[in-house]
Amino acid sequence: MGRLSRDCFDVAPAPMRVADAVALLRARLPVLSGIETVSIDRADGRVLAEDLIAPIDLPPFDNAAVDGYAVRAGDLAPGGETRLPLSGRVPAGHAPADPGPGFAVRIFTGAPIPPGTDTVAMQEDVRIDGEAVIMPTGLATGANRRRAGEDVAQGSRAILAGTRLGPRHLALATAFGLPALPLRVPLKVALFSTGDELTPPGQPLLPAGIYDANRPMLAALLKRLGADPVDLGILRDAPGPLRQRLEAAAATHDLILTSGGVSVGEEDHVRNAVEASGALTFWRLAMKPGRPVALGQVAGTPFAGLPGNPAAAYVTALAVLRPLVLHLSGARDDAPTLTVRSGFAREKRPGRREYLRVCLRVGADGMPEALPAPGGALSGLSISDGLVELAEDLTAIRIGDALPYRSHGDLG
Repeated sequence: MGRLSRDCFDVAPAPMRVADAVALLRARLPVLSGIETVSIDRADGRVLAEDLIAPIDLPPFDNAAVDGYAVRAGDLAPGGETRLPLSGRVPAGHAPADPGPGFAVRIFTGAPIPPGTDTVAMQEDVRIDGEAVIMPTGLATGANRRRAGEDVAQGSRAILAGTRLGPRHLALATAFGLPALPLRVPLKVALFSTGDELTPPGQPLLPAGIYDANRPMLAALLKRLGADPVDLGILRDAPGPLRQRLEAAAATHDLILTSGGVSVGEEDHVRNAVEASGALTFWRLAMKPGRPVALGQVAGTPFAGLPGNPAAAYVTALAVLRPLVLHLSGARDDAPTLTVRSGFAREKRPGRREYLRVCLRVGADGMPEALPAPGGALSGLSISDGLVELAEDLTAIRIGDALPYRSHGDLG
């Protein structure tokens, strides 16, 4: 496991803006994931460690884009139809011979263009006359021909390092004939919840207790980000054992993630435990929900502490934890931020970034429109389509305003 120096974690005393916090962690923290070679069939969802440079042209040879007839453009009459005798037949997967000038060759989609020919007429556009073919008028030179390297040229950068690979990337890598790729080792994340009030799901609920909703939620998000979450259970509100378990996790994990206990109350012990064995960079963000968010290190291992409230934990996980995990994993953060139209009006307190749970509907003009999700914090989150992000300097939203929108489906 990588160890970080204390210099990476100078304390920021005031609540930080979300964008500043993300920029800070990207500037100060190195990529921690190692590199391993993994077969293509196990590469889905993994992070490409190095730029993939095309080892061959795609397509590897000039080929027919349609079923038809290959000819030399110079053999075609300039102002009318052309009758050419047929010479040969080229299915896909077979190497053609040079038919010589003045001949047409029957060819099928994907088959190599015969030497000397440069143009393909679609079979729907020709007429067959015995052992000859009548070529149409106005066939442009190079028509229906895919050139070698037209899709990807040999030596060009085909997939960027840091790309989280999906089926479309695997198709491209496989088209190059590659059986395996250099990938980042998944980030190993120690996952804790904190608090005496928490009860694991499936167990009888304790008096004055609540079920722990955060670990399953955060574990699912971490997996979607390509990380390897290790569920280490609940940290109770006992300073000594809490610190010992954090230090033990630091020795065997790349990142420690907790929820709850990072505020400034008398029973919030996580912050003190982290400072006793490491350092905190920040523990307050200018955002709503989720002001108590901590970033630091425990015994040289990066630490992130999220709020205990599940809805706030979700929002802060997306705003701060997500870019942190992607950065430490060597992954590019390329989830799109879209724009939707506000279907509601409200006032907003300046100075903090707010995230609103919204549902989308189609407006009268066919454009997407956002409305606040009904219900409470968790119920509203569960039925919402995504979040709109309200900037710090914004003081009011009016119906029809353009708002930045992030879909839940794009955030994992």
